[in-house]
Amino acid sequence: MPNEPTRKLLSTAEAADQLGVSASYLNKLRLTGGGPTFVKLSARVCYDPSDLSAWIEAQKRRSTSDTGEARA
Repeated sequence: MPNEPTRKLLSTAEAADQLGVSASYLNKLRLTGGGPTFVKLSARVCYDPSDLSAWIEAQKRRSTSDTGEARA
């Protein structure tokens, strides 16, 4: 990947702010699963903005009974 521009990774607090949730909620999702994909750099946890966008898209539903499982 020659000359690929570096992407700005977001901290947990920045990602939470972008998603409109608390940082503690993202921390919980990392432990239990189901949250956005994250990057672990040594002791630091980061989020790629494109992964946050993909996670938001995956959360879309048409009704409260829609589990999202039948998507293609």
